Amino acid sequence: MLTTKWEKAALALLILLFLNSNAVTGLYPRAQTVTWKSTNFKTILTWEPLPTDYSYTVEFSVVSRDKQRNSNCIRISTTMCDLTSSLADMNACYVADVLSEPPLGVTSDLTEFPYISSSRFCPANETDIGRPDFKLEVSNYKNKTTLFVTEPLTALFKDGRQLNIRDIFLEKLYYKVTYRKNKSSGKVNFISHQIQHKLKMNDELIISLIILCFQKVFISKMSVIELTDLDQGESYCFNIQAFIPSRSSNKQLGELSQTQCSDDDKQSVFEDGAFSSKHEGGDRIAARQGMTLCSSSKCNEQPSSDDPWTTDAAAKLQSDQPIVYFYVQ
Repeated sequence: MLTTKWEKAALALLILLFLNSNAVTGLYPRAQTVTWKSTNFKTILTWEPLPTDYSYTVEFSVVSRDKQRNSNCIRISTTMCDLTSSLADMNACYVADVLSEPPLGVTSDLTEFPYISSSRFCPANETDIGRPDFKLEVSNYKNKTTLFVTEPLTALFKDGRQLNIRDIFLEKLYYKVTYRKNKSSGKVNFISHQIQHKLKMNDELIISLIILCFQKVFISKMSVIELTDLDQGESYCFNIQAFIPSRSSNKQLGELSQTQCSDDDKQSVFEDGAFSSKHEGGDRIAARQGMTLCSSSKCNEQPSSDDPWTTDAAAKLQSDQPIVYFYVQ
């Protein structure tokens, strides 16, 4: 039996310490910099900072719907949550909250916890598209090259099968092929120094513009792409990227593939001095850049109202026929 007020006070202090070891009454720091990161529908929510004596819980929902939780993102001590499997409808838009809560095993008398909300995220319109792989096959007469595109796989599965981007985007998916004649570096450098001397321009910018002048673009709905406007016996270099014209302009193009080049039998356009006005693509690109890098009468021509990169691009691409452009966006 306790006989002194000091013993009673000591007991009260022990009880208080015990309760405080399993309960928290203060506020926790609010998370910051919430960001959606998504490639090929692999979608991660990230934020800052790393927690110390607290944890994070993520709640998400389709916009204006009830919030849900991912079982792997409840009272976690990291700053990321993989929501790939939780975002079931790729055509919907989602929002997420990151709550600051007590660590696992610790209770709190708070009824609401500090949180920060993410921006809206729409997977079908915003996930980045990774670079495709492709193989090339040159015809016997070397005036036609066929590109066989392996469509990038997504992080999504249906009926036990991993889906590719064609399974998701269907007829909205195109491929943009960028190609040019090989063996260009020597002549490009020579031309760039001549232009730099006259126009006092940056070397890197000059080289980029010259290469664009000799670059062609081919848009195809198919993953098997035939190019027939090639000079016989020439070596060409190719790049491919996914192209989704129905998206906003900054999300239309996927990651550029690695460059592949065909074998060659003779000199390229740069080696035989063909930097001339016959390459309309160069004329148009220079015009679009507001510069004069060529002597063609069309060099200063402005893009016309039927420019395929204007807002009616999607309507122009509804034809089943591939479209060839002699300039790039």
